[in-house]
Amino acid sequence: MTGTAIAKVESDRTRGTFATFYVADLFFGVDVLRVQEVLRSQPMTRAPRGPEVIEGLINLRGQIVTAIDMRRRLRLEPRAADAAPMNVVVRTEDGAVSLLVDAIGDVLDVESDAFERPPENLNAGARALIRGVYKLEDRLLLVLDTERTVDLACGRAAQQPEQICP
Repeated sequence: MTGTAIAKVESDRTRGTFATFYVADLFFGVDVLRVQEVLRSQPMTRAPRGPEVIEGLINLRGQIVTAIDMRRRLRLEPRAADAAPMNVVVRTEDGAVSLLVDAIGDVLDVESDAFERPPENLNAGARALIRGVYKLEDRLLLVLDTERTVDLACGRAAQQPEQICP
């Protein structure tokens, strides 16, 4: 391997690329490679008897996708009735899932030396779903663990601190 190739490999290991979005005043990022697409508000079919965090189901070009309301998932105040959520469709081990968020941000490249564990003052609902944070110049980027976020059993465990989510 040449010196340039080695430097590129080292650089790739110390960087992360995240698609970002907002939920209330929180700024989140998910690995850009997990994002299938970002959509405006979509018509939704209510899922009867589903967990309260499930807003409903959307038809994405013939594929039925579960939509999780991130405000409910994080135990935050509901969004205003006149505010339509955006859909961040992510790929998980079990297929595509839509995360309903307040606003879409940009795609960011960040250096690993800015990465830290989730802060203790983050609410318990959010802390259970966060892998860590990146300190940016003007805010914190909360790195969302998509598998934990869509694992609704983990969400119930997060409400009972004596249980641990994987």
